Amino acid sequence: MNIRSMTAFASAERSTAWGTLGCDLRAVNHRFFELGLRLPEELRPLEATLRERLAARIGRGKVDVSLRLRAADTASAELRVNHALLTRLSELANDLDTRFPGMHTDFMDLLRFPGVQEEASPDAAGLQAEALTLLDATVAEFLAAREREGGKLAAVMIERLDAIAVLVEQVRAWMPGIRAGLRAKFQARLADLKQPLEPGRLEQEIVLGLQKLDVEEELDRLDSHIVEARRVLGLPEAVGRRLDFLMQEFNREANTLGSKSVDARTSQASVDLKVLIEQLREQVQNLE
Repeated sequence: MNIRSMTAFASAERSTAWGTLGCDLRAVNHRFFELGLRLPEELRPLEATLRERLAARIGRGKVDVSLRLRAADTASAELRVNHALLTRLSELANDLDTRFPGMHTDFMDLLRFPGVQEEASPDAAGLQAEALTLLDATVAEFLAAREREGGKLAAVMIERLDAIAVLVEQVRAWMPGIRAGLRAKFQARLADLKQPLEPGRLEQEIVLGLQKLDVEEELDRLDSHIVEARRVLGLPEAVGRRLDFLMQEFNREANTLGSKSVDARTSQASVDLKVLIEQLREQVQNLE
């Protein structure tokens, strides 16, 4: 069973030659797939690739992905100096010292001047490859978390489906007695009529009355929906939308059962069915 919850979180880090790459991936319920991306400037060119890769593996949910790059320790990094710029600044400082004797130029101030110290540009292709590797690992962890949570949701749903099946069988077992009781009530009421009925009219009235209250079709459809729900829960794909539609069908039969009820037991069964179906629907809203 590969049922997945829409809600999950995963986080991972990866050490690279350019520093530590980190990735956070979290998702909450949403009717469709909606992606929010936060990327450092060095990884901006990857945005389209990341969106395509994530959309291919995540069916539904509001998904937020954050990639970050923490640069390597500068204390151990090689110091690179723009000598041409530093020479030009030195000449300018000497010239200003001559023109303004009271002025003092500090060597460290020159080193801090923008552009004097150069940072080695990262290998874009290498950094992007590392980022994609990290993303794949984070997505794998994220999907595993979704499946673990989805398994718990599926177990709860199966319990509710079992409870619905028990109710359906109870109502089916009660129906012969309910029909017999209704037939007896019809006969008693019609017998009280002062004017005699036409031959066969009594049976005709009884049959019409019982037909209006017949719920065999509703019970059969509920059985069919239970079978279908169990089948869908075993599919190796996102099933949230399909089950959401099926919940509407469950509700329709439960409502009809309640509207046709003339017995306190079936009326209560209809209420109990609606409660179980609503509990099912709440779990379905969490499924991918």
